[in-house]
Amino acid sequence: MMEWDIVRFEQLDTYTLYAMLQLRVDVFVVEQNCPYPELDDKDLHPETRHILLKKAGKILAYARVLAPDVSFVGAPGVGRVCVAQTARRLGLGEVLVQKAIATAKEGWPGLDIHISAQCYLQRFYESMGFAAASEAYLEDDIPHLKMILAVS
Repeated sequence: MMEWDIVRFEQLDTYTLYAMLQLRVDVFVVEQNCPYPELDDKDLHPETRHILLKKAGKILAYARVLAPDVSFVGAPGVGRVCVAQTARRLGLGEVLVQKAIATAKEGWPGLDIHISAQCYLQRFYESMGFAAASEAYLEDDIPHLKMILAVS
């Protein structure tokens, strides 16, 4: 049975924290061959929400929702969106992003939601309502694009 959790950092038990960080490192550092500072203190922000999909103690999908001004000036953000390699192509990414959008809207109603999306995912995020708001730029040597979901 799969279970969704939306929690703040202090609500994470050590096993869940370990599994969450393991998934993020597996996807963003190992799979994408991109060494970067994964631990950026944004997880610790008191308003950050961690969205986790768990099954049998494993985390299958994860995203974090950040308060305005943590990553984007005056706007909440969504980041670290990932699905475990073994759970891809099941539609979990769409559900995960929908949950992240709903969480941001609930936490900061009326504010547009920003993301820094990897360029190859532009169509995916457009299908979720986001629109490109910048030219491509390099973030950790991977092409990214600022995208915004207009809420107001």
